Amino acid sequence: MTSTTAPGSVLVTIGTGKPSFDGVVAVARHEVPVALSDEAVAAIERARTVIEQLASDTVPHYGVSTGFGALANRHIPHDMRAQLQRSLVRSHAAGSGPEVEREVVRATMLLRLSTLATGHTGVRRETAQAYADLLNSGLTPVVHEYGSLGCSGDLAPLAHCALAVMGEGQVRDRDGELLDAGEALQQHGIVPVELREKEGLALINGTDGMLGMLVMAISDLRRLLVTADITAAMSVEGLMGSDDVFAADLQEIRPHPGQAASAANLRKLMADSAIRESHRDPHECTRVQDAYSLRCAPQVAGAVRDTVDHAASVAERELASAIDNPVVTRDGRVESNGNFHGAPVAYVLDFLAIATADLASISERRTDRFLDAARNHGLNPFLADDPGVDSGHMIAQYTQAAIVSELKRLANPASVDSIPSSAMQEDHVSMGWSAARKLRRSVDGLTRVLGIELLTAARGLDLRAPHAPSPAIAAVIAALREDVDGPGTDRYLAPEIEHAVQLVATGAAVTAAESVTGTLS
Repeated sequence: MTSTTAPGSVLVTIGTGKPSFDGVVAVARHEVPVALSDEAVAAIERARTVIEQLASDTVPHYGVSTGFGALANRHIPHDMRAQLQRSLVRSHAAGSGPEVEREVVRATMLLRLSTLATGHTGVRRETAQAYADLLNSGLTPVVHEYGSLGCSGDLAPLAHCALAVMGEGQVRDRDGELLDAGEALQQHGIVPVELREKEGLALINGTDGMLGMLVMAISDLRRLLVTADITAAMSVEGLMGSDDVFAADLQEIRPHPGQAASAANLRKLMADSAIRESHRDPHECTRVQDAYSLRCAPQVAGAVRDTVDHAASVAERELASAIDNPVVTRDGRVESNGNFHGAPVAYVLDFLAIATADLASISERRTDRFLDAARNHGLNPFLADDPGVDSGHMIAQYTQAAIVSELKRLANPASVDSIPSSAMQEDHVSMGWSAARKLRRSVDGLTRVLGIELLTAARGLDLRAPHAPSPAIAAVIAALREDVDGPGTDRYLAPEIEHAVQLVATGAAVTAAESVTGTLS
């Protein structure tokens, strides 16, 4: 799969090789169209030939001529096999709860299509093409929050997608209107698929939902990590901290790559700061060391970077995988396997939730220091205009603290749990879907925490006038000030927080800083 992430990209081609992170994001979020490559079509047709040969065999073959799960010991007659596949999808489309986000469903469908294109699942060409057509039409199956145990893959979410391809269930169009799937497919000229041997199983047996959410979380966290360096630099400046501790030779003594990258960013971001120069003289500034939340910023953000890189290596291997059971091998065998188990993905999803919570925690601690007159080195309590009459950013920190507390709860791993299912046939499950769902909430929470730190640090830095921050930080503050006024009497604060959050979420804060520093790591 090749693509760029730009919304105006022309096409993402689905081949037999590894999909790219950019390709997944482009299709899921920007609705870039997809197409099957000739290589993928050839691989699909080779595998289908194998399945059709087995379909006429008198020996039972799992998924082709047998029942599923605990019912795998029943041989299904030839004239019942289409019904077998339909029944599988219908019965497994058993999700409940709120609808899952559109981008998650699109990523799930794309990754299932990518697996179909490897030629290991045995589906027909028209079945794979129906997934591409559904993605390109902008129709999105309704998938619910609950229903996946992460083994055998994301069964219920994938079954809801397969149900829509059959012309059943519900979908939403690009405008969000809820439609009957059959009618919506007809309106878009898509012929509903009539499933044949093995196809129902091939459409629902994968880790695509949890993997799609992992890929998008990694994409988001990489942007947020640069933003976390920006807000940390703002806080170090605003709290009259030192950048000496970020020196390259000090980082080399402990050579974690993420730490070095974060410290390098902090050096770039704080370069030429008049505020920093104002307290560089040791005779005027008697502090020997800054608090941990300032001094150790690259150690924490760096560890998160290294965790994200580890998660990305797992995601890349999973993207290169063909998850199904049974699978069609290159030499024409059809073999049962356990590759659908979501443990590898579930573990790193949980690991990222832990790292995300800690990055948010250190951000909140820096915000809190700005508001405490005993620790903010000469600023008003709570950065209030008239303390007592005004509360300043007091309650903004409460909001941060509430989010951080929630992130700590979300850091409790889902993957340590397992509930046996399918009459003890599926007696150990990954809970990877649950891990992915809570990580999405964690990433959103971190975005909000960093937004509040940015908002608070900008106010603190403005209050240091006439001393000016570094040019890079000044550019970030200028971007914020396009929508949010500078220090003054108390105002309706929620809209200002939301503007700051959007500056973080859209990457505008990074763009502003990089207009001065160049590309940040």
